Amino acid sequence: MKMFRYGSRDIPVIGTFDTVIVGGGTAGASCGISAAREGNRVLIVEKSISLGGAAVNALVTPVMESFVPHERNFGEIEEELKKIGVRTRDGIMEYVYSTPETRCEALEHLFYGYGGEVLYDTVLVDVIKEGKKIVMAVLSNTDGLCAVSADQFVDATGDALLSRLAGVSTVSGDGDGNNQMASLRFEMGGIDVEKYREYCLSLKDSFSPLTSGFFFESAMVRNKGFKLEPIFRKGIENGYLKEEDLVYYQCFSLPGEPGCMSFNCPHLSFMKKNTDALARSQAIAEGHKMVRRLVTFLQNMMPGFENSFLIRVASEIGIRESYRIVGKYVLNEDDYIRRARFEDPVAKGDWYIDVHSATKGLVHMEKYMRGEYYEIPYRSLINDTVDNMLTIGRCISTTFLVQASIRVQACVTDQGDCAGKACARARKAGKELAEFDGKGLCEN
Repeated sequence: MKMFRYGSRDIPVIGTFDTVIVGGGTAGASCGISAAREGNRVLIVEKSISLGGAAVNALVTPVMESFVPHERNFGEIEEELKKIGVRTRDGIMEYVYSTPETRCEALEHLFYGYGGEVLYDTVLVDVIKEGKKIVMAVLSNTDGLCAVSADQFVDATGDALLSRLAGVSTVSGDGDGNNQMASLRFEMGGIDVEKYREYCLSLKDSFSPLTSGFFFESAMVRNKGFKLEPIFRKGIENGYLKEEDLVYYQCFSLPGEPGCMSFNCPHLSFMKKNTDALARSQAIAEGHKMVRRLVTFLQNMMPGFENSFLIRVASEIGIRESYRIVGKYVLNEDDYIRRARFEDPVAKGDWYIDVHSATKGLVHMEKYMRGEYYEIPYRSLINDTVDNMLTIGRCISTTFLVQASIRVQACVTDQGDCAGKACARARKAGKELAEFDGKGLCEN
C-alpha cells in the first residue's frame, strides 16, 4: 500500500479516485450520483453512517415545496422512495415526504447502483495541496489517520470545512456576525393525529390546508398571532415550558408511520455563533432539555397527545447557516429580486428568503409567485484559490439573505446534480473545475 509522509508519521493512501466528495448529505449524495452515472470513479467521505445529511441525521423532513423544473436526481430519488413503499405526496401540497431511514436507503441504492463508493464513519482532518490543487485529503477513522487522492474534490460539508482547510476565503452570519438559528429536531409516536387536527381546526387555525387524510402539519411562532400560542402560554403558566421554548414550533406527519410526527423544533435561539464548536455542544445539551419540556407539555396539555411518547432526538444539530465561501460570483439580493438568469446555471431557486434570525425572529421576504425563480451560477461554486474543487450545498458563495433561500433540499439536490455533471464533463474535457465554463449543466 502506498504511504504518505504526514508530519512525523507515515500514513496509508487507501485509494485514488477521479472525484472525492467530502460530505454525503443532500447535496453531496446528489453530486455523487451524477458524477458516478456519467462515468467518474467517485468516493463520498461521510462522518456519519448514512447518506442524507440533515435530512437523515437531523431529521429534516419533508422536502419543502418547489414549483420549478428539477434535474434528474430529484425525480430519481422520489421514484426510489416510491419503490420502497413511501407515499411521497399528500395530494394537496408540493412537499416530498419520506422518513429519514427511507431517504438514506434511496440515496444509497442510487449511488451504489451507479458504481459509487462510500467511506462512512470518517472525518476530514486536513488537505494536501500542490500549488492551486488539492492532491490528497487526510482523514481519520477506525484505522487511524489515512489519506485519499483524487483529481477533483467537492466540498459538501455544509460548514465549508474542506474549502477552509484549502485556504478559500469565507464569511459567516449577518451584518452583526450572527448566524441563523439552529434547531434540534425530534420525533414522537402514539399521537391521535385526527384529534390534534380537530383541536387545531376548532381554534380556526388555518395554517395547514391538510384538513383531512393521513398527513397533517401544524405550527406556532411566538408573537405572530398563531392560534396555538395561547395553549403554549398556559404551558408556561403550568410550569411545563419556558419562554424560549415558544420561539418556534412545527410538526409534520411521517409517511408509513401512523400516529408519528416529526418536530421542527426547538429553536436554539440563544446560540448566535454556529461556527463555535463548544457553543454547538452546549446548545445541544440545552436542546435536549428543551425537547423534554416540549414533550412533557404536549403529553399533558395538547389534545391528541395523551398517549404519545418520544421516539428519538436527532443525532445531528440542524444548522441552517454557518460559513459561506467567497466564490468567483457572490449571489446577492438584487439577483433574487430580479429573478436573475445566468449563462452557467446549476439550479433554479424559488424558496423565499427564509431567515430564522437569532436576534429578529422569523423573517420572510419577497415571496415568489408560482413558476418564478432565479438561477444559481456555476461561478458561485468555484473560487480563485483552488482549481480542482467545487463547493456545494448551503455554503456556496452568496450573501447572508440569499443563503436563506438557496439552503433548502430541493435547491441543493439540483446543485449537487449539476456539480456531479460538471465533475464528469470537466474531466472528459481535460479541464480543471475552476476552468470549466459550467454551461449546459441545467437540463430542465
